[in-house]
Amino acid sequence: MKVSRDAPLAEITLRKYERPGTMGERELVKKLCLTIGLLQPGDSRDVIVDVLHVLLKGKQQKKLLTCPELEKKVIANRRGHRLQMLGIASSNIRRQLKRLKDLLIVEKVRNKYRITEFLSIGEVYDSKLEKFVLQSIITRAKEYMQQVDEKF
Repeated sequence: MKVSRDAPLAEITLRKYERPGTMGERELVKKLCLTIGLLQPGDSRDVIVDVLHVLLKGKQQKKLLTCPELEKKVIANRRGHRLQMLGIASSNIRRQLKRLKDLLIVEKVRNKYRITEFLSIGEVYDSKLEKFVLQSIITRAKEYMQQVDEKF
C-alpha cells in the first residue's frame, strides 16, 4: 500500500486576539507572532519572538545584521527579559530566520538580514503577506471549491 503525503506549497495561520493594549515591546512582538502563526499558543519555545524583536529594533536604525550579530542580540534580549536560554543555538536562529523569510517579513541582503526593505510591519503585511501569500492561498482554495462544485 502506497501512502502519499500532500505537502502544501504555502500556508499561513492567522488568529484574532483582543485589541493590543499597553504592553511591553517583547510582549507586543509575541502577540504579533501568535497572530500570524509564527508561534503557537502556550508554546514555551519562543525564540522567534526575540529574533523578530531584534530585527525590528535593527529596522529603526536601518541596520542590517549578520547571523552572529543577530545571535548575540537575541541572547542579550532573552537575558534582558530574564528568559531561559532555550532555542539560541545558531542552527535554530537560522531556522527562525528562514521562517521569517518564507513569510516575506525578512530578507537577506549580502549575507545580512533585515525587515523587508526596512518597511513597517504594516507595509510588509499589505504588500507581501496579504497581496502575495494570502491572495495566492485564497485563489487556490477557490479553485478547489470550484472543482468540488463541478463534481458534486
